[in-house]
Amino acid sequence: MEVKILSAKFDIDNAHQIEVAKSHGAYQTLDKLFSMDPEDVINEVKESGLRGRGGAGFPAGVKWGFLPKDLDKPTYLAVNSDESEPATFKDRYILVKDPHLMIEGIIICCYAIDCHDAYIYIRGEYTSQVKALQRAIDEAYEAGYLGETVNGHDFRLDVTVHRGAGAYVCGEETALLESIEGKKGQPRSKPPFPAVVGLYDCPTIINNVQTIASLPFIIQEGADAYKAHGTEKSAGTHLFGISGHVEKPGMYELPLGLPLMEVLDKVAGGVWKGRQLKGVIPGGSSTPVLTAEEAKTVNLDYESMAEHKTMFGSGGIVVLDETVDMVELVENLIYFYHHESCGQCTPCREGLGWMLKIVKKIIAGEGTMADIDLLVELCDNIEMKTVCVLSAACTMPVRSYLNKFRHEFEAYVSDAAS
Repeated sequence: MEVKILSAKFDIDNAHQIEVAKSHGAYQTLDKLFSMDPEDVINEVKESGLRGRGGAGFPAGVKWGFLPKDLDKPTYLAVNSDESEPATFKDRYILVKDPHLMIEGIIICCYAIDCHDAYIYIRGEYTSQVKALQRAIDEAYEAGYLGETVNGHDFRLDVTVHRGAGAYVCGEETALLESIEGKKGQPRSKPPFPAVVGLYDCPTIINNVQTIASLPFIIQEGADAYKAHGTEKSAGTHLFGISGHVEKPGMYELPLGLPLMEVLDKVAGGVWKGRQLKGVIPGGSSTPVLTAEEAKTVNLDYESMAEHKTMFGSGGIVVLDETVDMVELVENLIYFYHHESCGQCTPCREGLGWMLKIVKKIIAGEGTMADIDLLVELCDNIEMKTVCVLSAACTMPVRSYLNKFRHEFEAYVSDAAS
């Protein structure tokens, strides 16, 4: 069931070192890459069906095509390695176990979009990861894969690592750009979009680590080889981080489109301790929860998730067993998003605080049925009423818990009244 494309070198000792990586195929795509026209590279990526792996799932090649033509400005690439979404830990595997795969992908992307300066924005808490990444970049410079020429080809490319300071909101693409520029990490209003006005007011492509790391296989083996995995609309493989109440939590590379329950049972060993499944968070904490019954009919692809009114997200799957108190879980979620709000927009800054107070009131045995209804009303008044989607990242999952597990909220109120 598992596939080894992105994870092909994860189990190889010292694969993060350039000589070991090269002995297992690293940088072999470059001669083929520079024999291609940049437009052909973009078309190959479009044909592959590769979608952004940061959560939105937008087609990568199509995004590259949004760059304006013949502008007298440089084009930049920003690789989003902020990875602050709770339950998400896929990108750190690439950064530590095979950073040269990502660097090779950066070269491919930059050649395709005529970019000569790339930035990797990495989460501030990733201290060991940033050290491993910087060592790999230094090795790539020494080996001639970065710098004034790339593998002997007349193409300059410089790569800079920029560490964040721990703000979740800087995973949002325009807040990320603000942070790189040395400003407060707050999202920008859109339009204009980064492909037109991005870093330093120049056209900028922002891609996730896993998206970039998928490019070497596509260029080396071709779009058809990539599309051989996954479904027609959700092509390729994905790194799924499975955590929570399963027997074998971990990172697994799987083709898109597999039934969720089949993956949980056969790959992750099923729900731990013989307990019953209560729910599944399918793609990181900001995705609406699935009930145990819904989990039986959903597949791990973008379309199936949308049909079940949730999202594929980052591929961070959290399994919840029968012992989980969903009200306490919601309190934890709201606390996180309230803490991480940048404070720019009133609905998010104030509304999430009120939601947290109400849930705490319910848990303390002081809530009423009207408080539960008020939580739903607050979700309506906050969601998508802000510059960025952080408000929705909180309200969409909270709404799903209120809809699907309302009886647990009501039980707190009823127990307090009795």
